[in-house]
Amino acid sequence: MLKDRIHDELLSPENLRNPYPYYAMLREEAPVYWNEKFDTWVITSYQAVVWSLRHPEYFSSEVFLRDDKPPSPPISEEDFSKYKFNLDYMNNWFIRRDRPDHLRMRRAVHPVFNPKYIDNRFRAMVQGIIQDLLKDFDPQSGDMDVLRDFANAMPVLVIANWLGMPAEDREFLRTLSRQLLSLDQESPDRHTRVHEAITTLNDYVNPLVEERVSEPSDDLLSVLAIGEREGELSREEVLGNTLLLLIAGHQTTINLVGNGTMALMKNPEQWNMLKEDDSLLVRATEELLRYDSPVKRAPRIALEDIELGGEKIREGEKVMTIINSANRDPMAFENPEDLDITRYPNPHVAFGGGIHHCLGANLARLEGQEAFRALTRKFPPFKFASDPNQLEYHNLLNIRGVVSLPAEW
Repeated sequence: MLKDRIHDELLSPENLRNPYPYYAMLREEAPVYWNEKFDTWVITSYQAVVWSLRHPEYFSSEVFLRDDKPPSPPISEEDFSKYKFNLDYMNNWFIRRDRPDHLRMRRAVHPVFNPKYIDNRFRAMVQGIIQDLLKDFDPQSGDMDVLRDFANAMPVLVIANWLGMPAEDREFLRTLSRQLLSLDQESPDRHTRVHEAITTLNDYVNPLVEERVSEPSDDLLSVLAIGEREGELSREEVLGNTLLLLIAGHQTTINLVGNGTMALMKNPEQWNMLKEDDSLLVRATEELLRYDSPVKRAPRIALEDIELGGEKIREGEKVMTIINSANRDPMAFENPEDLDITRYPNPHVAFGGGIHHCLGANLARLEGQEAFRALTRKFPPFKFASDPNQLEYHNLLNIRGVVSLPAEW
């Protein structure tokens, strides 16, 4: 029976380390599969994932608003009020809303996320930040922890700068935004940790918003504050989406750089190919996004009964589209298990799809391109400083990435 071969442990140690054999089994035997532990349908084939993301009339992003079932995995009874507070708070995120609210909130910030604006404002800044982070490393021989010494620092410096937050507060912001990701863990106290992070960050951000409402500046927080002043956004929506942009603006990019560097370490010939020809930079970054995507899933909830992949999904049932699996589907990609930085076309779904295609995709691409350009140009291929099979991965449903990545050259 299928149940004897496919288990529900999305966060098992082997699936955290290497989920791709598990996803391949699901694609082959049950591309639309009911996971009892997490009370959700798991969708793994490229075709079904793309279809689900592009049909919000069937699969809503308002999971927190529409799901009235108890939290899964279970939480302690004393945490239930914090659980409700957290869900109400995250219902202000535009990524958790359908039209028209999604469009209204996204429209308030969309103009400053276009490719030309992003490139003009950030290319030189990102290059300068990267140069400063790498300046003390000997290009001939040495060692670094790619996460601790580089990937963790670079994206938070960029997004916090854009939001207009003081430089001395950026480590504080990174720590709290990391704590917000506790929601994706299985621990029964996860909602206490998230509640603490939300309230602390709100207390920090609210006075900054108050300043920008009366005196806007040239930063992203001012764009949100102007949206409030013009009646497009409520204060709760400004606060919620500031925290969303802070998290999404650096946590995923950290893991793009970490996962991408690790993939190049495992394929030194590709590292050298990029070192010798940085005209491959755009294709290489897209391939690294596909090969080991930093975002694992996009959650949805069914708005009506619908048949998908031979299964009957009923109204009100949750759905988890697995981005990493779709990006390794052999029905969509030739030799999907191989890293090929010359791959073109590359229709990966690392940034989701449909109306919820990632707003920050242009900035993430730019940061990834400049990070991979700098590492491959300055250094020979990194080698693992410890057994790569013993690397610790974050125990999260949503984000894929290692805790640290010791390297030497």
